[in-house]
Amino acid sequence: MRSVERYKMEGPNALWQVYRTVSRFKAVRNFIFIQLARYCPILPWKNFIYRRILGMKVGEHTAFALMVMVDVFFPERIEVGDNSIIGYNTTILTHEYLIDEYRLGYVRIGSSVMIGANTTILPGVTIGDNAVIAAGSVVHKDVPAGAFVGGNPMRELKRRGEADAE
Repeated sequence: MRSVERYKMEGPNALWQVYRTVSRFKAVRNFIFIQLARYCPILPWKNFIYRRILGMKVGEHTAFALMVMVDVFFPERIEVGDNSIIGYNTTILTHEYLIDEYRLGYVRIGSSVMIGANTTILPGVTIGDNAVIAAGSVVHKDVPAGAFVGGNPMRELKRRGEADAE
């Protein structure tokens, strides 16, 4: 299950009150640097932006494909291990703003993880080492190490240790 912190809000929906939870300056600065990283084809430059400017923990030789969208408000809650690939146009969220509350959670992606294109990863999820996430998946719960999962709703597609038939 996802591990998120819940914060109740009074008044209009929580998204209308976003700047009570994160500064406008931080949101604008993060947005600008995330957009630069999304279009940058040079992997070491992307990782520099993620590590040094946005405060993410990014392992050695991790590759973020073009158009990856990391959380604008709380990117520092994202951790990615060594030698992982985050596929084209993947979205990694660490926040959820709802009607009467907002939620925050860390996203922890292990080492040697392959995340397919157009995947959405929700707050509070841990993806274990050597896991594979199929393209177009919505990761709404933890993924064990070595698992091959996919779909919406996400489900296990192949058991760990199962020989490749291809």
